[in-house]
Amino acid sequence: MTTVTTTDLLTDDMLARFDQRAPVYDRENRFFDEDFEELKASGYTRCALPVEAGGSGLALDEYTQLVRRLAYVAPATALATNMHCYWTGLATDMRKMGDDSLQFVIDRAAEGKIFCALHGEPGNDLPLLLSTTGAERVEGGWQMSGHKIFGSLSPVWDYGGLHAMDTSDPEHPQIVHAFLPREARGYQIMDTWDTLGMRATQSQDTILEKAFVPDELVALVCPAGFAGAGLFQVGIFAWALMGFAATYLGAAKRAFDLTVENLPRRTSIAIGGTLANHPEFQHTVADMRIAYDAAEAMLERTCADWAAGVDHADWPVRLVGTRKFVIDQAFAIVDNAMDLTGGAGAFKRNRMEQIFRDVRMGRFHPGNTMLAHELIGKLCLGIDPDASPRWA
Repeated sequence: MTTVTTTDLLTDDMLARFDQRAPVYDRENRFFDEDFEELKASGYTRCALPVEAGGSGLALDEYTQLVRRLAYVAPATALATNMHCYWTGLATDMRKMGDDSLQFVIDRAAEGKIFCALHGEPGNDLPLLLSTTGAERVEGGWQMSGHKIFGSLSPVWDYGGLHAMDTSDPEHPQIVHAFLPREARGYQIMDTWDTLGMRATQSQDTILEKAFVPDELVALVCPAGFAGAGLFQVGIFAWALMGFAATYLGAAKRAFDLTVENLPRRTSIAIGGTLANHPEFQHTVADMRIAYDAAEAMLERTCADWAAGVDHADWPVRLVGTRKFVIDQAFAIVDNAMDLTGGAGAFKRNRMEQIFRDVRMGRFHPGNTMLAHELIGKLCLGIDPDASPRWA
């Protein structure tokens, strides 16, 4: 068997093409079809699958390194494919830990099927743990009705990973985690994606109207809230949130490199040399570099610990905290890069303009700053996150 390396999954030639196409996708507000086909052909979409299933067997730390390389040239491509790869990484990790409830994901992904995440919902700031989508038990499976948002990979997914809440027993609501097949009836993808940034992800809305999911595509039924959280939920936190963080850190690195490259060429009649000699420009570049190194170190440590199976009792705190810190630093780096770019950054022809808009989207991913502070604070203080009222 030929060993596939990460260099094979993302060759320099591929990255150069992705780099050229990213502004086109953004400008035309369309899906990254050409990138997607190349990534499927190279094996990138199978990178987290076990080797025996046709994958590369990448652990979380190796995968996030790959994401950062891709996001450096095409943040939206990296972000959207993360929605598929986090399912395959989760399924592989769960099998390693003795839980084969997601073997279906491994088998179908090995055949080339694409998974997406349909967890976002309007009016729900605790995705995965609560749901505004209803689940009704019927013969042979579940019917689900609700409104899903931010459905990345909408043009190409074969299975939509989603959750809904069964409230038939109001005292004991349950969350149903399942996979909606593309050929199912009772759902509609709505063309709503016209956004500030990450436009190529084409993360359309999905409307469910008694969409049927058979029992064989149900991964887990568990209590709502943190009471039902286990390996499945924490594993999603690991693969999804660290993939988000890696995406935005990769984009921030591009902004930093563009800044360092451009400053020695920028001049002002008010100073004798280039803007690279300006003390405040140097100060800001230093802040950017310090922020990047800190974020990179935190991300790499968290991912390496997860990949090594380190038994941290506070994994949710570490994962949510890493996602927040890394994306906040990426935001600050790109803000500073835009300051140092000056008015040129306002023009669409300047790559900094797209990076600036793409990185804005990082604030919307769970857990955002409000949720991160709440969860981390409560868990550190020993407060039950499920306690009602939520704030007292």
